[in-house]
Amino acid sequence: MTIDKSLKRKGRLARLRSVISRDERIAQMKTDERWVEGSSPFGLPKLRVVRLVVGKKKKKKAAEGDKKDDKKKAAVKKK
Repeated sequence: MTIDKSLKRKGRLARLRSVISRDERIAQMKTDERWVEGSSPFGLPKLRVVRLVVGKKKKKKAAEGDKKDDKKKAAVKKK
């Protein structure tokens, strides 16, 4: 049997998933300090799937602008 193309991305899905596995739920509950050791892994509550949003890099432009301002200030001080 062959694997579908959408499942062949370095062991992950190419798109976002709306369902997480039991192991992922337990790990997320541990980070939120909601997991009690010794609890049953069955009947876990539903958890929100966190989606990462990639934003634009505005800080880089601001850093470049700061460098230009520093060069102008240095040129003014030399005169």
